[in-house]
Amino acid sequence: MTLVELPALVDTDAAALLSATTDRSGWPGAAPPRGVVRARDVGDVRDVLAWANATGTSVIARGGGSGLAGAAAGVDGAVVLDLSGLDRILAIDPDEQLARVEPGVITADLDAAAAAHGLMYAPDPGSVSISTIGGNIATNAGGLRGAKYGVTRDHVLALDVVLADGTQVHVGRDTIKGVTGYDLVGLFTGSEGTLGVIVGATVRLLPRPARTATLSAYFSDIETAAHAVSAITRSGARPAVLEIVDGQTLGAIDAVEGTDLRVRGEAFLLVQTDGFGAEEELAVIAAALAPFAALVETATDAAASDRLLFARRRALPALEAIGRPLIEDVAVPRSRLAEAVRRIRAIAEEENVRIFVFGHAGDGNLHPIIVTESEPAGAPIPAAAQRAADRIFALALELGGTITAEHGVGRLKREWAARELGADVHALQTRIRDLFDPRGILNPGSSL
Repeated sequence: MTLVELPALVDTDAAALLSATTDRSGWPGAAPPRGVVRARDVGDVRDVLAWANATGTSVIARGGGSGLAGAAAGVDGAVVLDLSGLDRILAIDPDEQLARVEPGVITADLDAAAAAHGLMYAPDPGSVSISTIGGNIATNAGGLRGAKYGVTRDHVLALDVVLADGTQVHVGRDTIKGVTGYDLVGLFTGSEGTLGVIVGATVRLLPRPARTATLSAYFSDIETAAHAVSAITRSGARPAVLEIVDGQTLGAIDAVEGTDLRVRGEAFLLVQTDGFGAEEELAVIAAALAPFAALVETATDAAASDRLLFARRRALPALEAIGRPLIEDVAVPRSRLAEAVRRIRAIAEEENVRIFVFGHAGDGNLHPIIVTESEPAGAPIPAAAQRAADRIFALALELGGTITAEHGVGRLKREWAARELGADVHALQTRIRDLFDPRGILNPGSSL
């Protein structure tokens, strides 16, 4: 099989190649691929991988292009396999509380379909309206509800995967429990297209919360807000959402939206509880953070809650409006959040770069956003910004954390992934990758 033999699938038009060149990370090493294949069904995926394996052609699986680590960006000589057209919700089973979906289903669309049955799909990455389920699984995406509901891996029961040689396998099961054999579902989840191409998934759905309650709180500085997070953790409450935003980000939102958020404080916490005892749990949280907060507001109805959610939802769009954001993604133990944000501020001053901090405080996941001057997509990252990013990764490891909590390794963090894993574990993971893909055609240069 050759590219010439797949005329209905392969698109070599310049516009198509350009569209597959970048993802949301703006990775500067991307290049137009050899061609783009827009899969129409699973048979197309099998055929393309069988051909690629036989010819030694690299294949990069791609969904919505919303990735933040360069994992789905085109590289020279590769074929980009676009799975966004495989976008059917095949079944929703309200009795078993699960859904069977194709990889191109938009995350928000699945949640909306589940809502018709009184259910929800819990993972909610910031790109929920544009990212695909397949991409979420490939990166093990997280989101605002991660404090209570975890990450994508916690909600995947079974996968249909096409391996590097075109063989299709089904791993996992459509039951909540099952321990037969190795956990291959967990292995494929987060593998960033390096072990196989996901063409179907069975995911867990949960009852939609009967009630929600929301709280916003402002603080004199972000370190005080971080200490309040520790107090919430010690309170015994388990919020569904626990987000932190620093004063600089509040100022950026004000500049773009015409609001006055920063006059209320130099840091912001957003807390949301859910379930039958949502209001009671929120009261526990309000008492825990009261000694730290300068201003607290609560809401139990949808309209008022949306108003409190505004600051967190507009954080990244505001930064994208004022420059070129480098969206970093680290996590540290929650007890070290205050130290982490203090030292990130010091890095910003020492490197003379703008760093804005927000993130999922409930699980220690911070997004230090380095904003540089607006430049064309793919332009080199300024040296000072790269130094600052490297220092942030080193800080995360020093504090006992990780260099990526939900965005994946991709091509941007390969060097740092090796440092975090250590030589022995990195070598073990490389051997696993070689077992699944002996010819090294799947997303080369990414993840490991």
